[in-house]
Amino acid sequence: MIQAGMEAEASHDHMLTSEYASLLAMEFNRNPVVNDEAAFDLYAPPPHPNPSTLPARPPVVTIMGHVDHGKTTLLDTLRSTSVAKGEAGGITQHIGAFSVPVPASGNMSDPTRTITFLDTPGHAAFSAMRARGASVTDIVVLVVAADDGIMPQTREVLNLVKNSKVGLVVAINKVDKPGVDITKVEHALLAEGVQLETFGGDIPAVPVSGLTGQGLDQLVETISALAEMQDLRAEREGVLQGYVLESKVTKGLGPTGTVLVLRGDLKPGQHLICGTTSAKVRVLTDSSGKPVKAAYPGMAVTVSGWKELPNAGDEVLTGSEADIKKAIANRLRKAEMESTLVDLEAINEHRRTERENREAEQVTKGDPSARGEEAAQKQPEGPKELRLVIKGDVSGSVEAISNALEIIGNDVARVKIVSTGVGDVNESDIQRAKAINGTVIAFSVKVPRPVEAEAHSQHVPILSSSVIYKLMDDVTARVVELLPPITEKRVTGEASVLQLFDISLKGKKTTQVGGCRVTSGVVEKSKLARVVRDGEVIHEGPLDTLKQHKKDMLEVSKGTECGLNIAGFNDLRVGDTIQMFEEVQLPGKL
Repeated sequence: MIQAGMEAEASHDHMLTSEYASLLAMEFNRNPVVNDEAAFDLYAPPPHPNPSTLPARPPVVTIMGHVDHGKTTLLDTLRSTSVAKGEAGGITQHIGAFSVPVPASGNMSDPTRTITFLDTPGHAAFSAMRARGASVTDIVVLVVAADDGIMPQTREVLNLVKNSKVGLVVAINKVDKPGVDITKVEHALLAEGVQLETFGGDIPAVPVSGLTGQGLDQLVETISALAEMQDLRAEREGVLQGYVLESKVTKGLGPTGTVLVLRGDLKPGQHLICGTTSAKVRVLTDSSGKPVKAAYPGMAVTVSGWKELPNAGDEVLTGSEADIKKAIANRLRKAEMESTLVDLEAINEHRRTERENREAEQVTKGDPSARGEEAAQKQPEGPKELRLVIKGDVSGSVEAISNALEIIGNDVARVKIVSTGVGDVNESDIQRAKAINGTVIAFSVKVPRPVEAEAHSQHVPILSSSVIYKLMDDVTARVVELLPPITEKRVTGEASVLQLFDISLKGKKTTQVGGCRVTSGVVEKSKLARVVRDGEVIHEGPLDTLKQHKKDMLEVSKGTECGLNIAGFNDLRVGDTIQMFEEVQLPGKL
């Protein structure tokens, strides 16, 4: 069994995976040991048996919609900060969160009187990130521009909401623009299956203007009313369960992460686990930067005290220091095995390609006639890959970029992401890219001069930008380079056959010459010709003769007459069309 599985990989430079190593151990009657303690981990507590007895919590709202429909401006107006002006490429690049009080009488400190908004990216490349945001979202506000209507990302959000149990509110934005027709947008939404209250449905639509603030009070009240109908409740004490929305290194605080609390309470001094990192909470700050003593369900706070940057989207739990250390050790062991497997596969593939190239060169040197046969046997299987090592400024951006880039390609050439990380590009990234023959992606991070010099000496490409559009274009261009070129035939001239002549040659031979008139372009002797009869191409080949008034010509222009003969073809007929063309090699297309 193992011999059959390893026969194709029986090479001295091939590294064994854990699967093959286990098979090899069993061949020698050695069973891999399973340690129960190594399987220990921390998990979220089960759902509460009687949710109706729990205290109410604020709703978590995600604003979504098509790019340029005004989501960032709407959020900017809601939290009264200048977000839109500082965005690279006009897109919200990171995820954060903030709370907005509901303007109503009563106790404003009541958690039911606030709304937590998730500040989500607004580009199609971040669809996976937005989907994750919706998984912790109670209500989605779909922003539709009154001057633009339904767009592809609008439909994407609608499909996302249909497949989840979240509430939906439509915000028809930019109603302050002259000449906009709100009714037209409402009918377009109805055509997409959105049953608005205007037409007897249950989905509210609120006309707003993110620029002037028109209708925002009504939007907040509508969200609050929908949240009351959902009766949102959660434990305000006990084991914490939450998710990291954003993480970055903050000057003076070190690694920080924005945590959205779903259950339990979050307080300074607690021990947290998130993915393969942990924290002892030092300081909690809200969206305005003010310290808070505790965070409860529905709140989002920035947590400092992490040993390393947590990954955006990872679950956050509390536990004892000892249990967290044990769980992290097991998670790190598992992550290291998975990372090693990815690196191992890439390195083995790189070594296999180099080995086959060396073998092909040796065969070619020993027997040149074997070149074609050897090349045919050594054709690599599967699509070609552009292997990427991605570094970004925050984990949210890294995740979004990974999701955006990994879908680039087709069955012939594609992107393969080997590793991701947060922080400036370092020499380890260059060495890893070198080992896998890959490319380094640097998003909004620095590439120090020594690292840049190392990359240059190792011939490792680095694509650096702070705009997702540019990185996608650059990566797409490099994937296109992996595709086989496309040969395109371009017609440069046409001529119609008017008469036929038989010309005597030496040795009592004759050849056929067509008397033609050039109807378009230029007939050039250096180009290839094809004969088109009744709409079908019946022959292709070079010109043998091109004359005008018995004089040899190199080219004949439109509107003039000439005589021509096609090499190897003696069956011209009156009415045939002679097309002159050239073959052009174009880059492949995805």
